[in-house]
Amino acid sequence: MSHSKPRTLKLGAILAGVGTDFSSWRLPDLPSNASIDIDWYIRNARLAEEAKFDLVFIVDSPFITPDTAPHFLNRLEPLTLLSALAVSTSKIGLVGTLTTTYWEPYNVARLFGSLDHISRGRAGWNVVTTGLEGAARNYGHDKHLDHAVRYRRAKEFVEVVKGLWDSYEADAFPYDKEKGIFLDKSKQHALNHQGAFLSVAGPLALSRSKQGYPVIFQAGDSNDGRQLGAEIADATFAGVEDFDGARDYYQDLKRRARAAGRDPDLITVLPGIAPIIADTDEEAQAIARERTGDITIEQKLVALGRAFNYHDFRQYPLDAPFPDVSGLTLNSYKGHAERILRGVKANALTLREAAERYGTWRLSFVGSAETVADEIERWFRDGAADGFNVRVSAPHDFALFRERVIPILQQRGLFKTDYEQDTLRGHLGLPVPENRWSAKEPEAVRASNDAGTGFSTVPASGDLQVAAS
Repeated sequence: MSHSKPRTLKLGAILAGVGTDFSSWRLPDLPSNASIDIDWYIRNARLAEEAKFDLVFIVDSPFITPDTAPHFLNRLEPLTLLSALAVSTSKIGLVGTLTTTYWEPYNVARLFGSLDHISRGRAGWNVVTTGLEGAARNYGHDKHLDHAVRYRRAKEFVEVVKGLWDSYEADAFPYDKEKGIFLDKSKQHALNHQGAFLSVAGPLALSRSKQGYPVIFQAGDSNDGRQLGAEIADATFAGVEDFDGARDYYQDLKRRARAAGRDPDLITVLPGIAPIIADTDEEAQAIARERTGDITIEQKLVALGRAFNYHDFRQYPLDAPFPDVSGLTLNSYKGHAERILRGVKANALTLREAAERYGTWRLSFVGSAETVADEIERWFRDGAADGFNVRVSAPHDFALFRERVIPILQQRGLFKTDYEQDTLRGHLGLPVPENRWSAKEPEAVRASNDAGTGFSTVPASGDLQVAAS
């Protein structure tokens, strides 16, 4: 793809209240109820918008334990929250997480379609399949779907949701009061989808938005997760630990997208970072050490176990070799768990060493504003990222990032000084998707409507057996 403008950084702000780690909630300048305080979210979304961030991001998962990190224990539901942010901001994108495993496509299409209208084209959906097996019991199921099945279902799910978003062509509503014509019925289309996992008739009772339909995000790091992202995502939240891992992910995802017949330049890759900034590198590193020291080894073991469906690693000797967990299912956060196991094997880690390495957020972006800006530029220019998703839970860090780092990036021509678009697609340089019905010849549309077939996928017998079990 040829670009008329130089490539520039994209920035997201992760609004996670009191934090998805175990130490942020203790910061004196962070309200203890930030995760359920709408004023906190509105204030920080507006601060991100003032700094010209492209989007805010709301994380979510549908299962907790008593040992879960503070933010997840008591937090607002993403779509409700984002609707409030939509009327409290005007330009910044609004991205929320919602699982394909425990929802239905019609609900998802309606929720995100409504958010897209409320925000005038700023909505984004982070597609997940749910990593934690315990979620099944919260939705009336005895067992979590197998990892590979979840991803096959997710791909079909997203295609169905897009099909529902295409229910009306752009000129379906003449609103002709004189002639009494509200709807041109020939421009309304039922989906009539029959697939391996889903059966959805449609049409959706909602027209397309200003940006066509919401931007699709994805965050899976397993082989199945990367493949899904390469095939369906407009942007991905990369779960990486260092520059080399980020560059490997970036190149792999873009290669997969190209192999799938997509333009890899139209997928924005955003690793998550938690910058710690001070006047000098030494001061910032001291702050990082202090915060990491506030997290107990027990909490680090809990964080480590989350990737293994909250397996309790506290039962093993700390300074013995990492325990044999080959009997554990990897049907949760498979990509993350596999990455931990590779690192443990390659470095012959003890349990304590594994907890220290994988039980806390890896802080790669620590230093003076200049140092952090240099690192951001290195990742961006050297093929490891298209931008970054910045954690917001530490108010002082977020302020320093906005006030010191962003001006440096702007001076270097790496980040915009003002919004040039007012939709999330516009911010990310994405085209408005063409309505599938408008793209068809009129005769083909009439034949499809008369036959009542809409769009469908041919079910695979193996998938049907799994879906029915």
